[in-house]
Amino acid sequence: MTAPRARIRRLTITRFRSYAAAQIEVADGPVVLTGPNGAGKTNLLEAISFFSPGRGLRRAPLDAIAQAGGDGSWAVAAQVEGALGEVMLGTGGDAPRADTPARRFRIDRETASSANAFLDHLKVVWLTPEMDGLFTGPPADRRRFLDRLVLAVDASHGTRVNALERALRTRNRVLEDGGDNRMLGAVEHELAELGVAVAAARLETVQRLATEIAAHADDASLFPYADIALDGALERLLATAPAVEVEDRYRAILQDNRPRDRAAGRTLEGPHLCDLAVAHGPKGLSAARCSTGEQKSLLIGLALSHARLVTAMQGHAPVVLLDDVVAYLDADRRAGLFAALSALGAQVWMSGADPLAFEALADAERFEVRPGEVRRAR
Repeated sequence: MTAPRARIRRLTITRFRSYAAAQIEVADGPVVLTGPNGAGKTNLLEAISFFSPGRGLRRAPLDAIAQAGGDGSWAVAAQVEGALGEVMLGTGGDAPRADTPARRFRIDRETASSANAFLDHLKVVWLTPEMDGLFTGPPADRRRFLDRLVLAVDASHGTRVNALERALRTRNRVLEDGGDNRMLGAVEHELAELGVAVAAARLETVQRLATEIAAHADDASLFPYADIALDGALERLLATAPAVEVEDRYRAILQDNRPRDRAAGRTLEGPHLCDLAVAHGPKGLSAARCSTGEQKSLLIGLALSHARLVTAMQGHAPVVLLDDVVAYLDADRRAGLFAALSALGAQVWMSGADPLAFEALADAERFEVRPGEVRRAR
């Protein structure tokens, strides 16, 4: 039996990026956005990504989102059939003023505290061309990718990660200023609690995802399964010891490392330094050593596995955004991707420059995108 899915029925954007105003209404098929490079396809997907906590799929500062030449305000709204029924979600920013918040959130026109409230109604996952270098880039990129995976199944994770980063900055500042041991002890007590909570959430998600991958592993798949693991001292401790014990050990490590960390100007042990290790399962080869094509296929396979995990854990399939993902896939892999997406049962929004790349999607709802406008394809 196919799990229910969250669906965006209508997307409305106002003074967002290249659009003064635009609206898309969709039914049940996958949504395909085509048009020339720079026309604004990614902008539409980015608008949807703002219904997830954070800064969207581009991680852009808020002052870069409003339409150029406008008053600085912007808005995105969506009519959604979600986990709790039909609902109207909205987010946006007012014209910049010192006494106004940078961003607002609404659910059925009632104010919400943050984008975390949207997670009760829909989850949004995405792949973008910027992720293509994930396996060869710095560990920070993979941690950010990992935290988005965790956030889709644990709505509190983003808040904990932000609190951890603040605690790390506070400790570094106290060390630099020569703060006394009592002050450092208080900061490190909080840091250990937050650090272990963040590491535990990451570890649990990776373990669940590894189980999901193993359940669907197929050596003959066009999108090879990945072997995944967390590489970090705290994460290794959590795999064998209770969280309370790991907190105590991490506090002791922080205390012992004060001279070294003060000299380095930063905290040299903790979950802020862990890495997501990914290998090509059938080949047993590190993803970083695979070909560019293999890395792309691995990443797509990982994203599909994550979407299945979200569906299994939440009871609703997420909305999936694929920005220019099919451009470099051959015909067989495109067909394989479309079949996998159909089996997933999620609402999928895809973008690409070439309409012919989506010909095999017979039930797709197709839209033409031109600078500043979007319309249903004829």
